[in-house]
Amino acid sequence: MNAIDSLTLEVADPEAAARFYSEAFALDPSTVRLRAGDAPTAGFRGFTLSLVASQPGDVDALFTAAVDAGATVLKPAAKSLWGYGGVVRAPDGTIWQLATSAKKDTAPVTRAFDELVLLLGVEDVRASKRFYAGQGFTVAKSFGGKYVEFDTGAGAVKLSLYKRRGLAKVAGVPADGSGSHRLVLCGAGRPFNDPDGFVWETEPARA
Repeated sequence: MNAIDSLTLEVADPEAAARFYSEAFALDPSTVRLRAGDAPTAGFRGFTLSLVASQPGDVDALFTAAVDAGATVLKPAAKSLWGYGGVVRAPDGTIWQLATSAKKDTAPVTRAFDELVLLLGVEDVRASKRFYAGQGFTVAKSFGGKYVEFDTGAGAVKLSLYKRRGLAKVAGVPADGSGSHRLVLCGAGRPFNDPDGFVWETEPARA
């Protein structure tokens, strides 16, 4: 089995991004790392990050904090068939889903979250599933050619695959995009690039 120990976002202004992520989500800087990067990129960068909370009130608290810190609302927080959630875009361009499967609050509201999930938008879910299985990842859930969830054990970040156009629709943005993902993942057994150009390294990307 493989896991994601950390991820690095390439941003135009690491200091400003660090302030945002501290104020909005209080993220562990050893899990979500930041480094300066200006590789050309346009449109949807092909991934989202999700904070999965325990209850709707916590989602609202995270959502409000993100907007207050400078995030742009892509989808307001609302009820759905699967639970409750919304989508924001951070000032550095990263798209964040804030969600819970719970329908109502059962505890005092906080900004705590239970899971950090990386969803990669891929062109061919089945092919990417086979590729990641070949890298040592164990499939936990799989729904045909639409969605795959891997068992990443004690890794700091959960990993899932989603059809690119489907993920863009969930995020509330057009699916078209080109250039760099501006994302580097750390935790694989060896360095590699996946079929959709996502970069994996064995050591955290340097700032």
